[in-house]
Amino acid sequence: MTSRNGRIALITVGAIAVILGGVWAGQGMNLIQGSFMTGSRMWLSIGLIVAIVGIILIVLGLARPGRGGTSK
Repeated sequence: MTSRNGRIALITVGAIAVILGGVWAGQGMNLIQGSFMTGSRMWLSIGLIVAIVGIILIVLGLARPGRGGTSK
């Protein structure tokens, strides 16, 4: 991602995914009470996957564009 707006979008979406994934994983591990997701292993798995995807998006958004490419 070379454009500034694209990189900001990746970081923003990644951060939201990490937060949501963390909440879902917390509910799945029975750390956060008060939801149908509480204590469900399915939500633990979904939360971990969403958080990992969010971390990947943040890393991609923070990565510097390679040399030889056109930057805007």
